[in-house]
Parts: sequence; structure tokens; C-alpha cells
Amino acid sequence: MFAKIKSWLGLAPSSISSPLTYMRLGPEERLKSANPLMIQFFTWDCLHESLSWWKHFEAEIPHLAELGVTQVWLPPPNKAAEPKGRGYDAYDLWDLGEFEQKGTIKTRWGTREELLQACKVAKEHGIDILIDAVLNHKLGGDHVETFNAVPSQPENRLKDAGPVREIDGWTAFNYPGRGNKYSTMKWNREHFTGVDWDHKTKTKGIYRIVAPGHKGWSRNVDSELGNYDFLLGVDIDHRHPAVREDLENWGEWILKTTGASGFRLDAIKHVDRKFMLHWIQETRRRSGLKDMFVVSEYWSGNLKMIMPYIKAFKGETTFFDVPLHMNFNQASRERTRYDLRRILKDTVVQVEGQSLESWVGDNFKTQAYALILLRGYGLPCLFYGDLYPNKEGYNQNTSRNIYLLVEMRRKFAYGPTEDYLVEKNCIGFVRKGDENHHGCAVILSNKEDGADSFVHELRMNVGLRYAGKMFKSQMTQHGRVEIDAQGWGTFSCFANNVQVWSPLEETP
Repeated sequence: MFAKIKSWLGLAPSSISSPLTYMRLGPEERLKSANPLMIQFFTWDCLHESLSWWKHFEAEIPHLAELGVTQVWLPPPNKAAEPKGRGYDAYDLWDLGEFEQKGTIKTRWGTREELLQACKVAKEHGIDILIDAVLNHKLGGDHVETFNAVPSQPENRLKDAGPVREIDGWTAFNYPGRGNKYSTMKWNREHFTGVDWDHKTKTKGIYRIVAPGHKGWSRNVDSELGNYDFLLGVDIDHRHPAVREDLENWGEWILKTTGASGFRLDAIKHVDRKFMLHWIQETRRRSGLKDMFVVSEYWSGNLKMIMPYIKAFKGETTFFDVPLHMNFNQASRERTRYDLRRILKDTVVQVEGQSLESWVGDNFKTQAYALILLRGYGLPCLFYGDLYPNKEGYNQNTSRNIYLLVEMRRKFAYGPTEDYLVEKNCIGFVRKGDENHHGCAVILSNKEDGADSFVHELRMNVGLRYAGKMFKSQMTQHGRVEIDAQGWGTFSCFANNVQVWSPLEETP
């Protein structure tokens, strides 16, 4: 859940209802003439030198709109347990940087006023806002409560690691700074299933609360470690009526307050999925946003583990494609040894398609972005850390390439996709274009042996509409290709690189 995340989204086959066919992917007027595009506008350690993060975001909105961005995924806007907390250490969802709580008024990202102003400017520029919703747990309780609990085995939460004992847990959330504004809910041990700290003995562990009225871990969660209800901090019991009501009220409130159009749901494998499905449906109903966008983080590289969740949510949310990320990661580690023809094998992009990335090496990052930006499947998401200078892995050359690919997406990534998975170290695909846009031919390589001089050649068909016409290279200006009478052309690409070819004409 706290992974340093980068993300890309994709498509579902006809056997599963694809949420991307009805969800809002950006303002309708912008989508009439351009592809949708999301950006995750933060990194794990990001802070601006002179501006709050919300002010920095506001200043960048015109640039993002020019790039073609239609959605921005912002970091959790809620008050964290610590002044510099990212919001994943959620203390108060209703405090957006307005109240003196946890040693600060503003959040790590700025004040409530700055957030709302940035959201207003984004809307004026035709960009939708997505809220990162942290609904699994809380941290930073205001004082401890004493209750009975039993320690669980770390590797199997269904087995006890000792007898029932009396512990002190940080389960009281009174919100003295906010009071009853926006919500009158005051949280206590009745609203949680477990904690990870016994303050009485100063002992860390996984303690399941067994006081009267508690039902134990939820059964409607992932089965990893026996039962993966508990993740960290103070685990919320989503079966409790007061909890459900407060979180449902918050979902409606945060959308109306910020003008956001949807959510990124954090740590969904740990949240009671029956509640989560209900929460999505209820938030859609209350907000009146039938096309509300929702993407969920289910962290697993195993497609078989993700598929039951995709089916359980009945098309109400789309999912990050962690298996595709793992393939990208493996390709960057194995380099030339990796067979590019299996880059999409056993990924969510084949069945419901999105992707979430751990660190992918610079040697393969351009190729990865070419696949998710230019193929005709789903909704790509750019990562702030790959575009903007930062201390967490920024590469200037990679950033330049991504900007070029984003431009190619805006101009040429339209129409059906036809794959040419011909060689182990070189694959290609063609976008055929539509009535309003030209298409393109894309080649990518991971060959490193003799990379300084080796040039791949791949014969691909771009369609009869281009018969007798010329295509030019876009990533590096090194040539032109003449298309024959049947629509075929022989396209080239330098080793360990990406090349995009498009018609010489700028308009269809």
C-alpha cells in the first residue's frame, strides 16, 4: 500500500464488463477530439522547494492540459497522523488542512483553501480530479483505550499467537481540533477489528480485538496470510453500522467539496469487499455521478489472485495491473534475455487491464511507456517522478522520450491495434487511425548486444489508406518509409530503443 507507485490502466475483454466503457475518463468536450490520459501527480517523498504541493499543482495545470492530461490522481488530501505524513497514515478524512490537529493545520500537501483552489483551476482547464481514498485503517489516535485482545500469528492471522490479554490501544479518535464540523462521528475500539501496538507493554504485534460486540477479522478479504483484513495501524471494521454511515457520508462530501469525479481506492485487498462494493455504488447514487471513475489497488503479481476481485466488483471499479508491472520489471532486469513476445502474457491488461509499477529500470522505461501510451487498450497514467526533476529516480533522457510519446499519443494513437510479435528482442504494433486522426507504426527493442550500431527492421501493414504514401520517424529523425500498394512498409528501430513512425501529413 505504501509502495512508491506508478500506474497504467487497461482494458477488459467481452467476457467481463469493462468499467472503462462507461466511466468518466475526462471532460466530454475534451474526449471528443483527444485520447484520455491520467497522471499521478506526486511521488513518495515529493515536496516543492518554495510552494505548497497544491500550489505547485495549480501552477502546472495549464502545462498538463496542453500535454493532453484529462485526469489527475492527487495524493490523499486528509490530515495524517504526523505533520509530514502522506495521508496514507490517515488520521481524519474530514480535515483537508483546515484544523489544528496532530501538530499542524495544513497537511503535507497544503491547506484546504489551496486544495480547493487548485481543483477549481483544474476544472476550468478541462481536467478531472481523482481522490486517493484511504478507507482501510487509521493512525494517530488521540488517546488509548483498554480492552481485551489476542495476538495473531504474523504468517497466519487465523491462528492465535498467545492467550487473550488486556492491552492499551490507540483506538480513540475524538478530533479535538475539528469538533463536530462536517461529521459528529467519534471513533473508539468498537469501530475497529485490531491494532498493531500494545501501549501497555510497548509491544508491536497484530492484536485482534475480542472485547464484547466484536466479530473478529472480516471474511470478505484476501486470503493471503490466512486472512489479510489487517494491514497496519488501527484496522477499521467495515461491518459496523456507524462506520459504514460515516464513510458513506464522507464519499459524497469529498466529491462535492472538491468537485472531484472519482477515486483511487487504497489497499482494497484488506477492505471488506462487500462493504467496498456497496460504498462505490452508494457514493455513485448519492453524488449523482453515474459515470464516477474508480480504480482500485490490489497488490499482487498473480493474475489468478486478482481475477476473483475483478469478478466480485461486477464492473464497478477498474484495477491496477500489477502483473503487467511485474513483466515490465522483469524485462528491465533481464534486459536482452527477456523475450518481448511475452510482455503481455498473464496480465490484467488482457482481461480487465490496468497496470501498477514498482521500479522499472531506465533501460526499459521508454519501451514500457510506449506500450501503455500507444496501444489501443485502456487508460494510461503518467508518473510525476518520470516527468519532473526529482531525487527519486528521474532521468532526463527518459523524461524527454516520455514527452515525445505523449505527443504521439495525442496525435496518432487512434484506431484498431494490430500486433507484430515477431522477434524475441523486437516487437511492433500498428494503430490504423480513425476518420479524424492518422495512425502510426511502433517498434520497440530490448537488444543490447551491439546496440550502438544495430538496427531492427520489421515489415508491418498500416492499411490501404496509406498506399503510396510516406511515413517519417518521430522519436529520432533518421528516415522515411514508403508504403507499397497493399499498405505494407519496412520500418526500422535502433537496438534497445523505441521508434514511432507516422504519415508525413499532419491531418487525415
